[in-house]
Amino acid sequence: MSNSGDELLDYFYPYRSRYPVFDRLPDSGVDKGEVLRYIEDMAGSEDALGDEGRCSGSIYLGDHDHYKFLSEVFSHFAHANVLQRDMYPSATKFEGEIISMVAKMLGGDSRNGEVCGVLTSGGSESLMSALYAYREWARKERGIEDPEVIIPVTAHVALDKGAHYFGIKVLHAPVTDEYLVDVDWVSNHINANTIAIVGSAGSYPYGLVDPIEELGKLALEHGIGLHVDGCLGGFLLPFAALSGWKVRPFDFSVPGVTSISVDTHKYGYALKGTSVLLYASRQLRKNQYFTYPDWPGGLYLSPGMAGSRSGGLIASTWASMVTMGSAGYRKIANDIMVTADKLKEAILDIDDLFIFGDPLFLVAFGSKTLDIFHVNDYLSQKGWRMNGLQLPAGLHFCITRPNTAEGVIEKFIEDLRLAVEYAKRDDIGGAKSGALYGIAGSPEGNAAVDELLSGALDGFLDVAPQV
Repeated sequence: MSNSGDELLDYFYPYRSRYPVFDRLPDSGVDKGEVLRYIEDMAGSEDALGDEGRCSGSIYLGDHDHYKFLSEVFSHFAHANVLQRDMYPSATKFEGEIISMVAKMLGGDSRNGEVCGVLTSGGSESLMSALYAYREWARKERGIEDPEVIIPVTAHVALDKGAHYFGIKVLHAPVTDEYLVDVDWVSNHINANTIAIVGSAGSYPYGLVDPIEELGKLALEHGIGLHVDGCLGGFLLPFAALSGWKVRPFDFSVPGVTSISVDTHKYGYALKGTSVLLYASRQLRKNQYFTYPDWPGGLYLSPGMAGSRSGGLIASTWASMVTMGSAGYRKIANDIMVTADKLKEAILDIDDLFIFGDPLFLVAFGSKTLDIFHVNDYLSQKGWRMNGLQLPAGLHFCITRPNTAEGVIEKFIEDLRLAVEYAKRDDIGGAKSGALYGIAGSPEGNAAVDELLSGALDGFLDVAPQV
């Protein structure tokens, strides 16, 4: 195998030369102490980047004492299957209280106690489940057999995934010069098959809150659903608002909002993966349920796509919320907003960079004079992990609690200025981190990218060859 092939293997499988590779069950079980040594070594090396605050998003709290506490809670219910409610009624307490706390956090009191919800495995399942519920509602109540949903081009791609799975046509609404969904475009494209429209709070690429109040008016006018994707910002923005930061209204206090998704495993600081999907009414939520009375195995009922679910995750999510409390969430949210403001101010002071829109906690930036991926190359060399954007090209820094530690954002700003100077050089060749950028955008280009991405997924799922 070529050196480049070895490098690629080492990138996908960095541990293949350090630990045994198990491509089949060992004849005798491996010593537990040895297994723990592998685990602790891998976890320690992988946590370093996040613990130092050099990572955009991904690590939302970075408090290992908190994680240890949640893991202890998890351990008491690690074996528990929520499907067996008669054996584990504690899950009913935890799940119901999580949903109620999140509903009240997101304006549920304004709807006369009607707001309800479900727990899911993460933002993707929440978004996909919402689409499924709207599809079923539209089929039963409106007789719609060819459902359509209108989402911003900046909406999370899990909505496209859900529409693909459930046979829903997606209309992608463009954004304005402020990178917010074009409400006029949405209005002009609502038709008899439209089952729902979507807005973000905030959007993954740019961290922006779409004009939910205007979308709500459209939803009420046409009698359709309005889902707010608050998976990213839903657990942060309410507490930022409580601390005095100006936040565009986006929750159930806005007339016309019929569902909201919010991830407890992001700024809710719970273990991965949990999310809450809220509905404006039990009648709407019922469209997500699956019940089957005629199975020889007995009566079957499930609130969503999952059958068996972990009691440990539900218990630890509840524990995270009740131990953090409103005051804890509010303090961290304010620190994040202060840090994001420092970053925005610094970027605006760099002539070669611009900020996408007017963000709050996630700051996306690009350049009209430089290859922004050269900037990313330099930052990566300095140990920073940013998120790359395309269409148009950019980077974003999603501020989390580890980034608020003393001196972290100041060091990033220093390195960012040096990165811009690096990107101005004419002897650095093509940007390494932008190798795929520009390939997409045509049927042939997209097919090539799809093949490359499928190859990457194969790499994630295949067994590494032992060195």
